[in-house]
Amino acid sequence: MAELFKANTIYDYNEWAGVETRHPLVGFIDFSTVKPLRHTRKYYGFYAVFLKDTKCGELRYGRQFYDYQDGTLIFVAPGQTFGAEDDGTLFQPTGYLLMFHPDLLHNTPLGGLMKNYTYFSYETNEALHLSTEERQIVMDCFHKIQYELSHAIDQHSKALIVDSIKMFLDYCTRFYDRQFATRDNVNKDILVRFERLLDDYYSTGKAERLGLPTVQYCADALHLSYNYFSDLIRKETGVTALGHIHNKVIDLAKMQLVATDKTISEIAYCLGFQYSQHFARLFKREVDCTPNEYRAQMGAY
Repeated sequence: MAELFKANTIYDYNEWAGVETRHPLVGFIDFSTVKPLRHTRKYYGFYAVFLKDTKCGELRYGRQFYDYQDGTLIFVAPGQTFGAEDDGTLFQPTGYLLMFHPDLLHNTPLGGLMKNYTYFSYETNEALHLSTEERQIVMDCFHKIQYELSHAIDQHSKALIVDSIKMFLDYCTRFYDRQFATRDNVNKDILVRFERLLDDYYSTGKAERLGLPTVQYCADALHLSYNYFSDLIRKETGVTALGHIHNKVIDLAKMQLVATDKTISEIAYCLGFQYSQHFARLFKREVDCTPNEYRAQMGAY
């Protein structure tokens, strides 16, 4: 495997692409104006958003491959790796790239909001696919940023650029909501597989061996990133993925409390809890009574 190119700064990436750096913390590239390049996998020290217009190779994002389609937005966060392996040939890149460094966001409202844009931690096969109208809105946001970068930096530049980036990210949140909503069949299939996964986890005794199922375990088993899986489940059902796991645990606990003579500690162990008090605390929070109180109440009927 070829050596990883470290693009720690906007300048590093611009140097690789052969374009001028107009701002140390923000960059925008129209790849149609760039000379042919060699593929390379890169480590990013900044946020990067690619608008891919045409297919130009098989990209690797972390350890995953993604054969992207036309009109796709791909989001990369600082600390992530992204790119295609160098096959020794030159290619003409197309599409657009917005780059902004975390330092740009210091002392701005957007800096505290970046954690809300969870799609920066989606895998590339969970990328945002744009309609023609959505693509135009994205390009309008890009043009505002490009306009600011084409002028000398003044006291208004940072606020205007950051505001434009926030508007762009907010639109992307809306577009992802639309993508979740329009992929109804796919989402329902994931929900069914999620339920089956939890059923299998408990029916095969994995809880006793591995402990409580985690959201990360379920996302990995369903071949989805943590954030995409979490967002999909919450937007489809109104309940978080962790909430679904807890609901499953509570349902199984109720069954065992009523149908068996197991002690609270034994039930807790079967459900994957290391300590029975943790089980009792969750049960109390979700059911509004202790496991023993629930068992007594149900025994009275």
